[in-house]
Amino acid sequence: MSESKAAREHREHAPQRIYVAVITISDTKDESSDESGRILRSGIEAAGHELVRYAIVRDETPAILGSLEDAIRAGADAVVTNGGTGVAPRDVTIEALEPLFEKRLDGFGDLFRHLSFETVGAAAMLSRAVAGTYRGAAVFCLPGSPDAVQLAWRELIAPELPHLVGLLRR
Repeated sequence: MSESKAAREHREHAPQRIYVAVITISDTKDESSDESGRILRSGIEAAGHELVRYAIVRDETPAILGSLEDAIRAGADAVVTNGGTGVAPRDVTIEALEPLFEKRLDGFGDLFRHLSFETVGAAAMLSRAVAGTYRGAAVFCLPGSPDAVQLAWRELIAPELPHLVGLLRR
């Protein structure tokens, strides 16, 4: 699919340096076993953006909210979480963060599930991946699966993040 003239112009005027925070939400991971966090940090670096905060927190609402606030205080233009988006009783990322969204980016979840369906089939319907804005930052809530994180970063977040941040900085 070719890019429209308007889309090219948006990308040309978008900021190239973006400040990003990564929050891994897990009751079991540490830095050495956090493959999804590693994928995101590598992607941020490869895109020429700056990692302003990296944290691993338990799948508990106070920990998730505290880490989001720390990321915002650190100057994050975007916060990418991974983990805690499933349907298990301990998965509370969506319940913790979605009520904070000032604007929802419904297309993100829709496109993520569409792309996931091409890879994992009907299991894609179990994804509760969402995105929205909070206090001037874009917030993406991804599953904890490394494949899901790689897909979301490569196909959705990385290509559109400069444009989105440019709009939020206005």
